[in-house]
This record gives sequence, structure tokens and C-alpha cells, in this order.
Amino acid sequence: MLDTAQRSVITLALALAVFMNVLDVSIANVSIPTIAGYLGVSAENGTWVITSFAVSNAIAVPISGWLARRVGEVRLFVICTLLFTFFSWLCGMSFSFPMLLAARAMQGAVAGPMIPLSQSLLLSNYPREKHGFANGIWGMTAVVGPVAGPILGGWITDHINWSWIFYINVPVGLLAAWLTWAILHRRETAIRRQPVDVIGLALLIIGVACLQVMLDTGNNHGWFGSERIVALGLVALISLTFFVVWELTEEHPIVDLRLFARRNFAVATMAMSLGYLTFFAGVVIFPLWLQTQQGYTAAWAGLATASLGLFGIVFSPIVGHLADRIDVRVLVTFGFIVFAAVSFANADMNTHVTFWQVFLPRLPWGVGIACFFIPLITLSLSGLHGSQIASASGLFNFMRLLALSFGTSISVTLWDHRATVHDHHLSENLSPYSPLTRHALDHAQALGMGPTQSLGALAHSVARQSFMLATNDVFWISGWVFVGLIGVIWIAKRPERGGGRPAVEA
Repeated sequence: MLDTAQRSVITLALALAVFMNVLDVSIANVSIPTIAGYLGVSAENGTWVITSFAVSNAIAVPISGWLARRVGEVRLFVICTLLFTFFSWLCGMSFSFPMLLAARAMQGAVAGPMIPLSQSLLLSNYPREKHGFANGIWGMTAVVGPVAGPILGGWITDHINWSWIFYINVPVGLLAAWLTWAILHRRETAIRRQPVDVIGLALLIIGVACLQVMLDTGNNHGWFGSERIVALGLVALISLTFFVVWELTEEHPIVDLRLFARRNFAVATMAMSLGYLTFFAGVVIFPLWLQTQQGYTAAWAGLATASLGLFGIVFSPIVGHLADRIDVRVLVTFGFIVFAAVSFANADMNTHVTFWQVFLPRLPWGVGIACFFIPLITLSLSGLHGSQIASASGLFNFMRLLALSFGTSISVTLWDHRATVHDHHLSENLSPYSPLTRHALDHAQALGMGPTQSLGALAHSVARQSFMLATNDVFWISGWVFVGLIGVIWIAKRPERGGGRPAVEA
């Protein structure tokens, strides 16, 4: 076992790598219009900067365990970190859109194994009774990245150059790789030369790629009213169905789906997937509402919504410490209660809401994130042998990424649908003979608007109210989903104190 100083350094190195990785998931989002304009493509095509990373990342995450068994966890982590650094530099150097997409796709592919491996390596160097604390440190860096990404990306793009949202990874990646190799190269895990599951890998790539593209572009193409989306959906369904059957019967599967036979892993993965899907619905919808309906700039929308992660940074190590001492199901239950309470509170917004009325009520979300994210990681790994940690973490994070994609697509579709419904209901009550309608039109004309402009202003007001009510609907539904998930988490067995077994058997 490492001494205290070495353990502190390796924790710092792994935390830096995780932070760099999760930061890149969100840092490019606010820079898409600038990047698209610089490289001469439309803003809609510019979103492929995000999609190319997400698709390759989603494919690589679940095969992390198989790769680690063939290469070794330490060696694979260092290689992936160095390649991630190189492709980050290549992204910043890109002089054409195809070059940027290729670099982002490769960056996403090598980023996939970094998250589960960082967790596995961290746990392998902490005593079993401190695994909850280790997960807390790991979770803290995972929380900071998505919060800091939009703010940091917006500031760099506005004040320096968009290329630097990728260049900043270079010193961080080199330092993390060097520290990890210097401390852990003599603690490499056992290597097993298993045959390559070519059919399973091909089915996974085709299925996940089609599913990810369908989710990312479905709303823009009218979902299943589009032949393209229907085709992508059918290919994804057929490929993933055959993938599940193949992996369950393959002697050396590339993804160990048998992990779902373990009750705690299955329950934790289900709770994480449904909870993360619902949580991310609010993360996506709220800044969209602020920018499109409330007149916020991207920077101010990022600041207004950043409050949801601030307490998470503080409480993550605290919750990790508690996870070593009390039943993690209690912590998850408290997290879902916080999520539900904040969701119901946010379901009562109005169009006159101020910045501080947006910022302050979302602060408790950070506590919920810590009590939700870290204990579920501990629960998912409880009782597993060291050789299973990387595979379980990869599969767990793969389901989380799918939940993120589903949450983004479902929330935007639901938001648009509910806004249309509310628009119809509000418009039905508009009549030239209605006193309220006449009052609104007279007020607009008193401000100097003509009859046509007054009607346009009224229509804009109706649309604004409709999207506000739709935003409230999304949060109201989210609150009840979180309430329902409280029952799901208690299906799990109480894990042994200290979470999963060490990632490397002594």
C-alpha cells in the first residue's frame, strides 16, 4: 500500500485527469457559434463538435474493462491521458471543420477509459474502509468539471481564443500522466491475453453510434416523422438487441453484462440512469429558457445555473466520508428528497424572476448531487472483486452517458411539446371582445405600437408565458420521478462498510 504522501500525489494526479476529461464534455458547448463561424460552417453543423466526442466516448467507456485486462490499468490510463492531451492540442490547431471533428472523435475515444480507470486506480490505493472517502474526492472533481466548463469556455472564447479551450488540457494532461506513471508503474495489474470479441465490438459501435446520433439530431428532424431518424432507430435497436444476446453467450465478452445479475449493481445503475436522466433535464432546460425567453446571455445563463454545483464541490468529500460509516441507501434517499424539493420549488417560476431568485434556490442541488452521485458509485461497486472494478465502472458510466443523452433529448422534446399545448390553451382565451385582450392591446398602442405591432407583442407575450409554464411542467414531473426513485433504491441490499473490495487483490 502507498504511504500517505504518495497516496495524496496519486489522488491529485487522478483528480486532474478526471477534471480535464469531464471539463471537455461541457467546455465547448458555449463556444459552438464562435467555432462554427471561424471554420465556416453553420451553428447546427457546429454541434457535431459535441456529438463526435459523445459518440466515440460512449463507445469506448463500456470496453474499458476489456482493454484494461489486455494492456494493464496503469499503462492504459497513462496512454489514454497522453493521447487525450495530444488530441486536445490537435483540436486547438485545427484549421478546418473536418480536422476538428476527427480530432474530437479521437479525443472522445481515448477519454472513454479514463473515467472508470481513474476510479479503479484510486480505490486500489486506498484501504477498504476509506473507499467512500476516495469516491468522494473522485466525485468532487467530476462535479466541478460540468459547472466550470460553460463559465470557463465562455470566458476563454470571449477574451482569448476558442483554441485555448483545448490548449489548456496540455499542461494538465502531461502532469497527470507523469505523476501517475512515476508512482504506479510498479503496481501494474495482471494482464490477460483474451481474444478480441470482434462481433460484439462491431455491434456495440454500430448500435451506440446510431443511437447517439438519433438522440442528438432527433428533435431537429421531427423525431419519428423523419425517415432518417426511423432508420437510425431501427439499426440501433437491432444492433443493440443482438449485442446483448451475443455478449451473454460469448465466452470472452467485450462488455460483461453478467454484472447486472448482482442486485446492488443493477439497482444502483437503474437509480443512476433514471436519476441522472431526470436531473439533466433541468440542467438542459433551465439555461435554454433563460437565454431564449428571459433575455440572458450565454455567460449570464451559465453563471445563473452554476449554483447547482457549488455545494456539490464542498459536500462531495463530506458525503464520501459518511459513506464509509452509514448505510449509503440513506444518503441516496436524502439526495432524492433534496432533488424532489428543489424541483417542486422550481416548478413555480414566473417571467419576472430575478437573477438571485434563479441562483439561490438551486444551491441545494449541489448537496443532492453529492448524496446521489457518490453513494451510488459506492453501492454499484460493493462486493465486487478487484478484477471486476474497471468493467463495472465502465458499464456503470456507459449507462450514465446514455441517460445524459436521453435526458437531453427527452427534456427538449417535452419542453417544446408542453409549450405548444400551453400556447394553444392561452390563445383560445384571446378574443377581440375579451377585456384582458383589449387591455393588453391598448397598453401596447399607448407605448407607441401600431395595431400590427401590438398583436405581435401580444403573441410574443403568449409564447413567453407558454415556455415558462412548460419549464414549470418539466420540473414538476422531475420532482415526482425523484420521489418514485426513493422506493427503487431500497430494493438494494445494504452494502458492507467501505464499499467494494480493493481494485487490486493483494
